[in-house]
Amino acid sequence: MAKATLLRDPYNIIITGVGGQGNVMSSRVLGSMLADKGYFVTIGETFGPSQRGGSVMSHLRISGKSIWSPQIPEHKADIIAALEPIEAIRVLAPYGNPDVKILCNTRPIYPATVIRGEEKYPSIEEIKKSVTKLASDSIFIDATEEAQRLGNPILANIIMLGAICGSRTLPVEKKNFEEAIAGRVKPSLIEINCAAFDVGMKLSQG
Repeated sequence: MAKATLLRDPYNIIITGVGGQGNVMSSRVLGSMLADKGYFVTIGETFGPSQRGGSVMSHLRISGKSIWSPQIPEHKADIIAALEPIEAIRVLAPYGNPDVKILCNTRPIYPATVIRGEEKYPSIEEIKKSVTKLASDSIFIDATEEAQRLGNPILANIIMLGAICGSRTLPVEKKNFEEAIAGRVKPSLIEINCAAFDVGMKLSQG
């Protein structure tokens, strides 16, 4: 069977959040899904000043032809998936473009400076307005709330991964996720991760 065609080659995805949200795992699972489909996948990661609470960003470059450098060039992201809303704006500034697709979790994680009252965190309405000014294609999902309904807020990362795959921009299917996640979690957790993935797929498809 012929391999599905990427919309662009290379296809550039950024998954961003803060430490402890699990976006590195999401990027590794997505990379495995695409590699299993026969694509070349390069992943590069950057970490903020602290492992937990600092910014974490994963670059994925996917190609049907060759291996690319792990760093996405400025303004060349095709998808930006933000597990934390302010991170969407932070990443959009250097990597966004008019054609980028934004998938954004709407639940904030307040930094220590906000908690101490030293800085103000913008409202989700302000963040949405800024994001939609920078990108014409944006989807906002309260992935954390959906994850809590499933019994574990950390599953927001898998819900966002499902949203990426449900956006119909990548040649992957649920069975590819099932195979990739099976090697990364305990057997008892496979079912709940698949349920979270399903939620994300449905939310991104409206």
